[in-house]
Amino acid sequence: MHVEVVLEANGSLTEGPVWSAPERALYWVDIAGMAVHRLADGEVRTWRVGSEVGCVVLREDGGAVVALRDGFHSLDLESGSLTPLANPPRDESRNRFNDGKCDPQGRLWAGTQDDLGEPSAALYRLDPDGSWALMRDGVICSNGLGWSPDGLTFYYTDSYTYRIDAYDFDPATGELANERVFARDEGGSVPDGLAVDEEGFVWNAKWDGWKVVRYAPDGTVDSEVALPVQRPTSVAFGGQDLEVLYATSARWGIPASDLTAQPLAGAIFAIDAGVRGVPVAGFDG
Repeated sequence: MHVEVVLEANGSLTEGPVWSAPERALYWVDIAGMAVHRLADGEVRTWRVGSEVGCVVLREDGGAVVALRDGFHSLDLESGSLTPLANPPRDESRNRFNDGKCDPQGRLWAGTQDDLGEPSAALYRLDPDGSWALMRDGVICSNGLGWSPDGLTFYYTDSYTYRIDAYDFDPATGELANERVFARDEGGSVPDGLAVDEEGFVWNAKWDGWKVVRYAPDGTVDSEVALPVQRPTSVAFGGQDLEVLYATSARWGIPASDLTAQPLAGAIFAIDAGVRGVPVAGFDG
């Protein structure tokens, strides 16, 4: 598959790409850089949010929602102002928010990461009415998540269990059932952000793996796409027909001596996936 560089972003911990079809724009976050970015018509706009930002999602009625160390906030894209929405109780000194995405019904799912590498983190669901629910606890690093094309299967990653799990998903209630292992990682790479295509295949970025892997619906490896960076972080479909797979990457944690061999670390890439992605809903609140 053809891979090209979209932007040499030089991001420290570039994550969470989100495609905006109306704007023909790509949003993403730099967690350590405490910023939300947007690329449109070759121009980058940046919003400084003053805290580690795990994810950004767009709102159906305009604006965005971000998950910061101190919870969920609405982000006004005109003024850059933040308005608190919800903050589930937890130890904020060691638990910051990480990856997040909206389900097809417009509920926001986002989880936390334990800074000490212990299972004190969790996955939460923020509903459009502003209420929240604890969906899973005992997590180390809440990460890649997505839904099958029919909306009945939920994929979820706790990165340092080195696996992607699958659940039965109830669209009406947003409840999960029948947890099972979808795919396991071996050989040192860590499963990070993911996206689902219209054929029901799951694309997963591999932190420390130098690649993106496409899994068949049964969890077997279908194909791999090599990237010139050690730490791919996440993927999202975008472009006019949702046939471009955007991949973010990180420089964070890589010794300066090693960066000379991967000068594109922190860049954003475009992969000619040859298949359309599943559209991702915005937050309906």
